[in-house]
Amino acid sequence: MNQKQLANVLVKILGLSMCTRIIPSISLNIINRFQSSETYYPSGNMQVNHAYLATALLNLFPFAIGIFLIVRSRWLVDKLFKNEEE
Repeated sequence: MNQKQLANVLVKILGLSMCTRIIPSISLNIINRFQSSETYYPSGNMQVNHAYLATALLNLFPFAIGIFLIVRSRWLVDKLFKNEEE
């Protein structure tokens, strides 16, 4: 196994690690959102809580980066090892 192949595997493992670390946080955010959606205010309308939306977006960034690393690992390794010979 040469350096590029090993780096490709390590980048994919990094991407999988990022995705699996963020899944509990995303699921907890979804559960909290459903629990709070049952809360109505005196006006009869539900109030939109922007903190949940911000938390969801912040949780999706590492997940998206992990997916990018998994899908584009070969491209990324080729960029990193551009000047090295096999």
